[in-house]
Amino acid sequence: MNHDGIHMKFPHDFLFGAASASYQVEGAANKDGKGPTNWDVFSKIPGKTFEGTNGDIAVDHYHRYKEDIRLMAEMGLESYRFSVSWARILPDGDGEVNEKGLAFYNSLIDECLKYGIVPFVTLYHWDLPLALEEDGGWTNKRTAEAFVKYSEICFRSFGDRVKHWITFNETVMFCGLGYLKGAHPPGIQNDEKKYFQATHYVFYAHAKAIEIYKGLKQYGEIGITHVFLPAYSVNDREENLRAAQHANEFETFWYYDPILKGEYPRYVLDVLEEKGWTPEWTEEELDTLRRNAGLNDFIGLNYYQPIRVEKNHETAAVIEHSRETSTLAPGSPSFDGYYRTVKMADKTYTKWGWEISPEGFLDGLHMLKARYGDVKMYVTENGLGDEDPIIDGEIVDVPRIKYIEEHLKVIKKAIHQGINLKGYYAWSAIDLLSWLNGYKKQYGFIYVDHKDGLNRKKKLSFHWYKHVIETRGEEL
Repeated sequence: MNHDGIHMKFPHDFLFGAASASYQVEGAANKDGKGPTNWDVFSKIPGKTFEGTNGDIAVDHYHRYKEDIRLMAEMGLESYRFSVSWARILPDGDGEVNEKGLAFYNSLIDECLKYGIVPFVTLYHWDLPLALEEDGGWTNKRTAEAFVKYSEICFRSFGDRVKHWITFNETVMFCGLGYLKGAHPPGIQNDEKKYFQATHYVFYAHAKAIEIYKGLKQYGEIGITHVFLPAYSVNDREENLRAAQHANEFETFWYYDPILKGEYPRYVLDVLEEKGWTPEWTEEELDTLRRNAGLNDFIGLNYYQPIRVEKNHETAAVIEHSRETSTLAPGSPSFDGYYRTVKMADKTYTKWGWEISPEGFLDGLHMLKARYGDVKMYVTENGLGDEDPIIDGEIVDVPRIKYIEEHLKVIKKAIHQGINLKGYYAWSAIDLLSWLNGYKKQYGFIYVDHKDGLNRKKKLSFHWYKHVIETRGEEL
């Protein structure tokens, strides 16, 4: 083996997987007792989504999961990360249990196990039961307590077979897009007080759910997933380096400190105090965070791109966030106007304006290790959103192959450099409903033909990923 670790195989306990989310794949929005969610309603407000697409049918995974899992098995997936729809289990959020909802996920889990695919379950991937949303959503402690009840039901129902749990997917996105940018439900703009309150109740719910999980002694692992947007200064100017530090404090440390250290970052707390944005919290809630910080088994990172930042000198104009401005494309001031993200001439970008930077990920992993020590990590999402070319009936998604290949190379390098990374989940297993972009933006290894009865078809990347898994990435 040469010394950069590039020709080694991935360790035998490293999981190669792919991911999805309930609202984006299942459909069957009001079948078998499922209750309505915030997204079922929000997606039907005119102008909110591309061509008015919604999750009523999505790619009908609810009825076609056996076919989909069989394809994943054929691809050689070692693990499948999917989310449970809270409203299928508790239709109104915290009332009666819907047995048919439990039955569906039991079948899905058993189908994975039949092929030796490890189920990796996300409890909350943005679809909140409507009754809770209408009662204040994550700004109301009721939602946090309801989540704890819901998660315990899932642990008790599925925990004999599910040994990998993620509580929340990307708190910064559902809170930020929900309360600052108004692009996701509840569609509120520029309410910083509500935004920080919502994040606090999420962290509190997470800590309580972890405490319950550990008390059940199911001997699995549990953690949380965050979109990982490491911030880098555009140059070495002092004010821009400070801007990058500010961005990392607000975009990353605010989300991982309460989970892994049990306390909020001092830097952010000082800003919140000064601006009057400090959440209403109780000693008991803060103690819950402190008490359970040591119980996290891992953190999940959804990495697509870094952000390049500079100090913002303009007054923050209110940006209308429509579908047209991609939610994460650079070129806008931060919500507090302190920094702004910049598109740089020497960087490469996707069609949606997201920077492609495997190196940005490697540097970010070292930043996390420096702050949190040797914490176990999974890449819980990484992939390329594209409009895939179809040539002579074949889906030739070469850019996706290149994108994933480059990221797997740096992940291999990171492991060699002592970063504790235990798995990689490509986003996504199958083409799915993009929250705001409809079906225009594709991510999957499996193509879904909306003009032909949602027929499934293997893309070029399907065969490529199968080979990577078979050879354990030795050739990368």
